[in-house]
Amino acid sequence: MLALCLRTVAASAPAVPSRLLKPGSLKKVVFRYLAHQDSLPKLPVPPLRQTCERYLAVLEPLVSAEELEHTRRLVAEFTMSGGVGERLQKGLERRARKMDNWLSDWWLQTAYLEFRMPVVVYSSPGVVLPRAEFHDRQGQMRYAAKLIAGVLDFKTMIDNETLPVEFLGGKPLCMNQYYQILSSCRIPGLKRDAVVNHAHGKAPSTHITVVHNYQFFVLDVYNSDGTPLTVDQIYMQLEKIWNSSLQTNKEPIGILTSQHRNTWGKAYANLIKDKTNKESVRTIQKSIFTVCLDAPMPRASDEMYRRRVAVQMLHGGGSRWNSGNRWFDKTLQFIVGEDGSCGLIYEHAPAEGPPIMSLVDHVVKYTKKSEVVRAPMIPLPMPQKLRFNITPEIKKDIEKAKQNMNILVQDLDIKVIVFLHFGKNVPKSYKMSPDAFIQVALQLAYFRMYHVCCSTYESASLRMFRLGRTDTIRSTSMDSLRFVQAMDDPTRTVGWLQHPRRNISWHFELRGLKGQAIDRHLLGLKLQAIEDLTSMPEIFMDTSYAVALHYNLSTSQVSAKTDCVMCFGPAVPDGYGICYNPMEKHINFSVSAFNSCAETNATKLAQGLEEALLDMRDLLQQTPKARL
Repeated sequence: MLALCLRTVAASAPAVPSRLLKPGSLKKVVFRYLAHQDSLPKLPVPPLRQTCERYLAVLEPLVSAEELEHTRRLVAEFTMSGGVGERLQKGLERRARKMDNWLSDWWLQTAYLEFRMPVVVYSSPGVVLPRAEFHDRQGQMRYAAKLIAGVLDFKTMIDNETLPVEFLGGKPLCMNQYYQILSSCRIPGLKRDAVVNHAHGKAPSTHITVVHNYQFFVLDVYNSDGTPLTVDQIYMQLEKIWNSSLQTNKEPIGILTSQHRNTWGKAYANLIKDKTNKESVRTIQKSIFTVCLDAPMPRASDEMYRRRVAVQMLHGGGSRWNSGNRWFDKTLQFIVGEDGSCGLIYEHAPAEGPPIMSLVDHVVKYTKKSEVVRAPMIPLPMPQKLRFNITPEIKKDIEKAKQNMNILVQDLDIKVIVFLHFGKNVPKSYKMSPDAFIQVALQLAYFRMYHVCCSTYESASLRMFRLGRTDTIRSTSMDSLRFVQAMDDPTRTVGWLQHPRRNISWHFELRGLKGQAIDRHLLGLKLQAIEDLTSMPEIFMDTSYAVALHYNLSTSQVSAKTDCVMCFGPAVPDGYGICYNPMEKHINFSVSAFNSCAETNATKLAQGLEEALLDMRDLLQQTPKARL
C-alpha cells in the first residue's frame, strides 16, 4: 500500500535543468523562440463529465456523506444533456480554438492581478540562498557585483534567444516565462493591477535599480558599445551608491508597495501626481531587476538564522529593518545582506518557480567563478539617485504601510528545516517519486495533528502546452486517507499497508501534466458563465466547492541544483504554506502559518513532517524491495 500510495500521489513538474551555453558561443537564432512556441500544442479543454466525476472523487474524503450527496445532485443537473454545463463547455471549446491558450489570460487576471491582498507573504515567494562567505561591506559589494554580472550573463541568452529549450519526458516545454521575468513590473490599480514588460520594445531597458538605506539608484549596466559592465566596474558603481546613501533618515518609500492592493492603488495614484515622483517610479518599473543591499539583521543561532533569513527574503523583517528597502511590485529583487544573507523575492504574476530557479542556479554558479585579471578601469558616471517629493499625505500613507507591515511580520510564523536523514536517494532506491513520497508524508503529518485530512494544493506544470502555467495536483484522496489512518492503527499489519492496488489514483500526475486536471477546467466553466452574463451555476455556489478550494495545505516542490529553499505564506488564514527542495541526501523545507490562528503551528507541523518521513522510511525498510 505504501509503495503504491507513494507512486500515485501526483508530483509537480519541476523544470529539467538547462545545459547553459558559454557566453562566447551565443549566436542569435532568428525566430527560434517563435518557431518553438508555435510548435507546442494548445492546452486542451478536458471532457465535462470526466472533470465532474473526478471532482466528486476529490470531495469524498473532504466533506460529509450528506454534503457529498447534495453535490452529486447538483453535478447531475449541471451535466445533463442540453444543460448549462454543456453550454459552458461549448463556450470554452470555442475559446480554445480562437486563442493560443484558453486559460492563461484568465489565470493571470484572477490568480494575480485581481487578487487584492498584499503581494508580500500572500503571493510573492522568497528564496533563501546558502549563506555567502563575507561579513562586511566590501564583501557585500563584491558578491552583489558578481550576482548582477551573473544575471546579465543569463540575460544574454534570453536576448539572443539562445536559451536552451527545456524538455520533460522527451517533450519540449514552453519557454515564454523566461522572457517575462526581466524588465517587468506590476503596477497597482484601484480594482485590478497590470503587468508591464520593457524588455522587448524599441528601447529595451539597460539599467537596474539598486536600493540601500531606503534610497533608490539607477545603475546603467551596459557600456556605450552594448557590452555589459564587468564585475569590477559594477563593484565600483556599487561603492559609489553605498557612499551616497549613508544617510538613513530617508522615508522608506518602497514600503508603500507592501500594502493591500486597493490601498496601494490609491496611494500610487496620489504619489505619481508629482512629476518627479512619477519619473522615479517609472524608472524603477522599467529597470531590468532590482538589487537590495540590506542592513545586517539581528544575530541568531544557526537554526534561527535560517528562519531569520526566510523572513528577510519574504518581507524584510519589518519597518525597523529592511521592509522599506524593497519595491515589492518588481518582478525580480535580489537581496544581499551585509552579514552574508542572500536570496531574492519575486512577484509571482509573470512566472512560476522553475524558471526563477533555473536563473538562480546559473547566477549562483556564476558567482563561484574565479575572477579574471582586472582590466584598466574606464571612469563611469555617478549612478543617478531617484528623488521623491514626500507630501504630508504621502507621509501618512508611508506610516500606515509601516504599521500594517509590522502587524504582518508579527503574524507570520515560518520554520525552515534541513532534513538530514535522507534525501531523494531513499525513495529513488525504491523506484518511487521523491515528490510523491514527501506529499504522502505531508498528509500523514497533517492527519496526526488534526485527525482529519484536508484540501491540498500542489502545483502541476502545464508548460508542455503553449503559454502553459499551472494546474492543481490534489494529493488528498480516499486512498491517502486510508493510508494515514492505517499508519497509526495497531490492528493493521504491515502487509495490509502494502496491499497491492487498492484503486490508487495513480493517474493524477498524468492528468495534471496532460491538461486533464480539474481545477482550472472548473474555473474556466465558472468564468465562462460570468462572461456569458448567465446566472452562476449552483455547483459553484455549493459549500463543497468552497471546501475544495480552501487549501489548508498549499504546497510546492521547487527543485534547484543550488542548496536553497523557496518559501511563501499560507493560502488561507487557517492553513500552511509548504515548499521543499529535495537534494540527493537531504531535503530543504519551509513551513509557514499565521500566529493569529490558534489551530496552526508551523514548528509542530515541521516536526510532524520529519517524524512522518522517518516512519515511512522505516516501513519501507521492513519489506524487501522486491515486494514493492
